[in-house]
Parts: sequence; structure tokens; C-alpha cells
Amino acid sequence: MTSPVIVVGAGVAGLVAARKLVLGGRDVVVLEASDRAGGQLARHTVGGLELDAGAESFATRGGTVAGLLERLGLGSEIVTPADIPAWLYRADGTAGPLPATSLLGIPSVALSRDVIGAIGTRAAFRAALDLLLPSPVGAKADTLGELVRRRMGPAVVERLVAPVVRGVHSAEPDELPVDRAAPGLRSALSRQGSLSHAVASLRDRSTAGSQVAGIRGGMVTLVDRLLADLDRFGVPVRLGVMVDEVAPDRVRANGELLLGEVLIAAPGVAADRAPGRRITLVTLVVDQPELKEAPRGTGVLVELGAPRIGARALTHLTAKWPWLAERAGGLQALRLSYDGGPEQAGVGVARAVADAGTLLGMKLNHPLDADLVTWERAVPRTHAVDGMHYVGEAGSGTGLAAVIGQAEYEAERLLGDLPEDEG
Repeated sequence: MTSPVIVVGAGVAGLVAARKLVLGGRDVVVLEASDRAGGQLARHTVGGLELDAGAESFATRGGTVAGLLERLGLGSEIVTPADIPAWLYRADGTAGPLPATSLLGIPSVALSRDVIGAIGTRAAFRAALDLLLPSPVGAKADTLGELVRRRMGPAVVERLVAPVVRGVHSAEPDELPVDRAAPGLRSALSRQGSLSHAVASLRDRSTAGSQVAGIRGGMVTLVDRLLADLDRFGVPVRLGVMVDEVAPDRVRANGELLLGEVLIAAPGVAADRAPGRRITLVTLVVDQPELKEAPRGTGVLVELGAPRIGARALTHLTAKWPWLAERAGGLQALRLSYDGGPEQAGVGVARAVADAGTLLGMKLNHPLDADLVTWERAVPRTHAVDGMHYVGEAGSGTGLAAVIGQAEYEAERLLGDLPEDEG
């Protein structure tokens, strides 16, 4: 008789792993310290609109998230963003659309008009040298920044890739491993012979031609469906449970000793826990009809050193998601992201309104409503914790595709469907 599995943490990783395990025949219990499940997928109501308080989209690469949504019966609810570009607010205070055919800011056509407009003619010609370089150049780079710099030059990294990576991964290009940022990019470089052609090939393979997608009704719908499935399969998800002691074969929580295999899905439980990177999101709902025309596309990414701007990105939610625009009835929802907590970043509603106006190129009306949420992004682990199974952002990297893929992989290892990693 197999022992039960105790999943510590009811974020997306814990819920996905628990579902995989119970479908594989294991008895599972999920413990969560807070009063809700879902982790960084959460909802809030701003200006009468129910919105995602955390992630509002997912990367389509590999089909990992879409595959799970199909299995959960949510396949028909997958939506792609409006087919309009995001913009870049530059360090010189100008703004313009991001290159249309790019991946994480890496252009597929270095000498296109929008690339030249973003980084200048000289830098674009340097980027175009990528087509002449042997494919091994940069192929062994550890980070995305190193790879792009060697293939296309520093201007592409600093002026195109960095703003996108900060907005998507809350990290710098020189901090982000290539295979975590863009799985398949390295092998595509080898096959295609250049970075620009590699980007083009990966874009061609993306679902519906888009790098990201969402769920009609919000990404938090994924949490609702996972919880419904776990309830249907008889898996208890116990909220408000504080874990006092954890070992590979037992957990002591609220004074109760639970025996079984332990899967950690909460970074705060790990012995090697390091302080994470804090991100503050400010959501504004405004009544401003001229914003219906999406003057800056789906949003604006900010180049480092841009004047008078504290935000690193703005997402025009009602321009990006047509389903949300329909529900908003003419109201406009904007979300700005800042590095650090509110005190560290100097963030408040007034600052967000000022930043939004600058990024959108117009004076913004006083919002009908606003909300501020701070998240802590886990830093990558460097080693296993006492030999225990571990899932979540600290092990997989940022993004639902990575988190869900790793959670399902670790669950399969626990089920014995995959061999244990060596070392």
C-alpha cells in the first residue's frame, strides 16, 4: 500500500501536482497557510470589474498551459489578445510601437522599419550581422542577455530585450537563463543558423500566432476549476494551516502529525528560502472615452532610465482583452507594475496616475477606483531541500507554462512514471 502524499502549498503548482497525483491513484492532502488557494493567481474587484490581481496571461510555448486547460474543460475559454502591438517608452522620452515580429524583444527582421525606429540605423545594422555569424556564436551562452548581445549587439539587449524581460519575468536579461526564458531558442538557433531566423521559426509555431493567451473571465478561473476537480476527486484542501515541521516523510501542522511523502509547493517552507523579488501592481479603472482607441496598443514597456517614470510597464487591460472590454461597458482598466514594495518603490495611486498619463501620452482622469497588490516572486533554488520533492516558481522559473510543466513532471516522478534525477 502506497503512502499518502502531503502537498504543502495550494498555489497553482501545488494544485496541479495534487490533481496529477490523485488521478494516478495516490491519496493526497493539500495544506495551505493562507485563507485562499491559488497563490499568485487571485482576483479582485476594481471599479465594479472583476479582474486578475496576479497573472493575466500565459505563454503559449509548448502548449503546456493550453493542454491543462483542455483537460479541465476550459479549452473553449482560451482567448488571444487583441492583434495590436505593445509600445516602448524610451530613455529619451519618446515612444513607439515595439517591433511586431519579435520574441522577448528579439527581432526576427533586424532591418525592419520598426526596429530601426526603436534602436536606430547603426544598431539595426549591427543586429543584422547576426545573419552572417556562424551558428555556434553565442550558442553556449548561459543567459538571454549574453546570447542576444553576442549575436545582435548591446543595443538590442538594452533597448528591446530588457524592457520586455523586465515586464514579463521581473528580471534582467543577464540574470535569466536562456532555456528558462525561451525554451527551444537555443536548438532553433542551431537548426536555423541565425538568431533572427530562430525567432521567426518559434513565432511561426506559436498557437494562433500569439506568444501569450488568456482565459475568458480571467486567469483565476484556472484555480476555480482545479479546486472543483480536487473536490470531485475527494482531495481535501485545508486552508489556514501553519506547518511547524517538515521532513521527507512527515509534516507537523497546527500540532497534528501527518505521515506520508512530502511535496513542497510553498517557498516559505524551504530551508534554503531566500528573500524574493517584490513586485507591486497598481490597477486603475477610469472613465475616459479616448482610451477606447488604444492609443498605445495593449500597453507600454519602459526602457531603463526613462525620465519621470517609476513604472516598468503598463498594461491596457481593456485594450488587450476584447472579452474584458465588453464587460467593462466603456470603462477602461489599466495596470502598472513597479519593482519593490509600495514603500520601496514609492508607489501610490497618485504616482500611478501620473505614470499612466505619461506612458499613454495624455492627461489621465482621476480613477473611479484603484487597487494596489504586492507579490513576492521566488528566487531560483540552487539545490534540493533535504531530498524532498519541490515544485513552484523557485524551481521552475517564472510563468505559468514553466510552473505547470514542472509540477506535472514532479508528480509523475512521485508516481514512479519517471526516474528520479541523479545527484
